Amino acid sequence: MDIDDFRNWLNQYGQAWINGDPQAAIKLFSENAAYYEEPLQTPMKGTEAIRKYWEDGAQNAQMDITFKAEIISIRENIGYAHWQATFKRIPANTFVELDGILKAIFNDENKCIEFREWWHRREE
Repeated sequence: MDIDDFRNWLNQYGQAWINGDPQAAIKLFSENAAYYEEPLQTPMKGTEAIRKYWEDGAQNAQMDITFKAEIISIRENIGYAHWQATFKRIPANTFVELDGILKAIFNDENKCIEFREWWHRREE
């Protein structure tokens, strides 16, 4: 994994979120990936759990999504990025702004095997 690979991965991750596309999202993860939405929670494990999370979240509960990410660091197979996202929550139609850091660990096929996020939310 180099900086261009990580940038490409982040772009695909962002597009999957913007498009509310769980299938595109799970293509970025290994079959047995661990996905920590919050650092101290039990991770979702495997692409089926990740697909369901994205289906319940981005696909069915969000609209007008924006996403951007800036790479902080990439070292060997571990990437860190600062990310920001906004969306309207369905059906409440409330505006949500997120600001966070992510850590992604990759296998030799550039699939994420462990994903962790630390983020804050403002909701209006």
